[in-house]
Amino acid sequence: MSVRKAVFPAAGLGTRFLPATKAQPKEMLPIVDKPTIQYVVEEAVASGLSEIIIVTGRNKRAIEDHFDAAFELEYYLNDRGKVDELAQIKTISELASLCYVRQKEPLGLGHAILCARTLVGDEPFAVFLGDDIIGGAPTPCMRQLLDVFEHYGAPVLAVERVPRERIPQYGIIAGKPVRSPNSTRVYEITDLVEKPKADEAPSDLAIIGRYVLTPDLFGILADTAPDGRGEIQLTDGLRRLRQRRPMYAVEFEGKRYDTGDKLGFLKATVEFALARPDLGDELRAYLKGLKL
Repeated sequence: MSVRKAVFPAAGLGTRFLPATKAQPKEMLPIVDKPTIQYVVEEAVASGLSEIIIVTGRNKRAIEDHFDAAFELEYYLNDRGKVDELAQIKTISELASLCYVRQKEPLGLGHAILCARTLVGDEPFAVFLGDDIIGGAPTPCMRQLLDVFEHYGAPVLAVERVPRERIPQYGIIAGKPVRSPNSTRVYEITDLVEKPKADEAPSDLAIIGRYVLTPDLFGILADTAPDGRGEIQLTDGLRRLRQRRPMYAVEFEGKRYDTGDKLGFLKATVEFALARPDLGDELRAYLKGLKL
């Protein structure tokens, strides 16, 4: 089956960005002038996905408002002749078909995905984690995964090689290279380990926030016991799913920005601004003039 739906877990409290996230969703923090979640939704649309399911929590209403039509603002911009700004606003509300489901308690990533079960139904689906913004390649990261999924008909995860000292921050795969018509960096996964010690990790290939998953995962997640913190972990569900069917990983092309980290967020802001025709030259001159 082709993949049409994308799930975006967005119910987290964003505590790493307090106090900025005390009264606004972390996903709405802007990189230059665009919320982080919009970059990720745009990747989904560019990858050919047409239905977006956002899993929200309390104090996330701003996300819904951002992707909704804003008639008063559109009228104001039209009345003032602000044609470019009006086009930008209308494009946001017309990106895709969006719907929302509430995760009432922060019970882990696996539980957040499970909340979308009714809306996804019995079909494969994509998952995007909003902290990871990926660009810089001719083919969007999710499209690279979808091409591999269409070849194998099995779950596909995005992976990236990480420095040894950062291995304990990620889920890590063990895998063997396989032939694929769409990519030279595809692995069949033989195991997944959540945040191993560097000297115990099976590889340096870390799982990044893009997945193409099959609906049989929902039953597994529903039957997965919570961890010591009372959370249902996606990695636990994926390990059990791999025991039932083959699973693949793609070492994607492109550059990832970890906007869930303060330094990563700042780096993304600077690099995206430098790439802007209206900002790049002046910002570059400013940075060169700093006494660092």
